[in-house]
Amino acid sequence: QVQLAESGGGLVQPGGSLTLSCSASGDIFLINAMGWYRQAPGKEREMVAQRTAGGSKDYADSVKGRFTIPKDNAKNLVYLQMSSLKPEDTAVYYCNLRGYYRDHTFVEVWGQGTLVTVSS
Repeated sequence: QVQLAESGGGLVQPGGSLTLSCSASGDIFLINAMGWYRQAPGKEREMVAQRTAGGSKDYADSVKGRFTIPKDNAKNLVYLQMSSLKPEDTAVYYCNLRGYYRDHTFVEVWGQGTLVTVSS
């Protein structure tokens, strides 16, 4: 089974920066995409940023130019580097992985979530 472990959430002032990390462990054969979603109180979960196996990176319009999603392939790690944070970025951030096991079974896994609060 694949598991995701997130870290890095916390309280940050508006205009500040924060980096989240997500590591994948377990026996997965192919990772199709790995990325970050967020859910603010009273709102639906939305995609924030993701990377695909083909190398493309997608960002929500609301975070373009402020967030980046670097990765460390050797460690199956993906980061979310957030800068110029705004109060509206406050949410629980979830790591997401989609891929396949060796027997070609599709798998989608979510992390437990980490809270980011942007407030003065």
